[in-house]
Amino acid sequence: MDPRILDRLRCPVCGEPLAEATAGTARALRCPRRHSFDIARQGYVNLLAGRAPHVGDSAEMVAARADFLAAGHYDVISAALAAAATRAVQQLGAAGPEAAALEAYPLVVDAGAGTGRYLGAVLAALPDAVGLALDVSKPALRRAARAHPRAAAALADTWQRLPLADASTAVLLNVFAPRNGPEFHRVLDPAGTLLVVTPDADHLAEVVDALDLLRVDPDKADRVSGSLSGHFTPVSSAVHRVELTLTRPEVATLVGMGPSAWHTDPGALTARLAALPEPVRVTVAIRMDAYRPR
Repeated sequence: MDPRILDRLRCPVCGEPLAEATAGTARALRCPRRHSFDIARQGYVNLLAGRAPHVGDSAEMVAARADFLAAGHYDVISAALAAAATRAVQQLGAAGPEAAALEAYPLVVDAGAGTGRYLGAVLAALPDAVGLALDVSKPALRRAARAHPRAAAALADTWQRLPLADASTAVLLNVFAPRNGPEFHRVLDPAGTLLVVTPDADHLAEVVDALDLLRVDPDKADRVSGSLSGHFTPVSSAVHRVELTLTRPEVATLVGMGPSAWHTDPGALTARLAALPEPVRVTVAIRMDAYRPR
């Protein structure tokens, strides 16, 4: 593991620093109190302190997401995150000597990283940065571990204490994922930035209506702001929109990669998909909010 990332990690049991250890072909991270965490052969490290309450996205959902993102359909999100993260890192140097030291090799953490595509896009825009993908889904982490040469991946429940040192993170990404306000605040540098991406009201509206999928909560923006208000101050907000032109199989992949995959009857979905006129025009509408720690 890149020592610049390892230096920021902490044991999820006791909070002590971690070091890499090798015994034969087995690799692990260990702390001075002998807590040990295996590094899987696919490259990610298991930093769970106990068992996770859920297993996250299935292999089928992750494969669908990887295919859909690889086709560039959500590149609007990658571009928005890369631009905002670049601005955030550029501002670190003006925030004092400690933040300037963090700017030398900023750590970008993606909490709920999925396949790691968004983290990879941000690292591609920040040549001096390193990245850490956190997720509870093993199928997702197998891909996230290969998302970028300067990225590492760890199995972690983002609802629990994050396996990171205090104030260790320059930019924290949270894309369509749960938000743990107290922990995000703890691990972010005081001059760092939290970037939260959520669906806007008309996100995927055309297929949501036609296929009877889960709808965006109309109070979503207020709930996101409320979950972070005690720990963060909003600094900017922007909505990004693009219209996609998809085939029916691509729409099926889109449905299969998101939360509707858990809640949609396969037979009914197949019938509704067959009734869609091709090409299918779909609006991608996301809100990106930037926050600073209070």
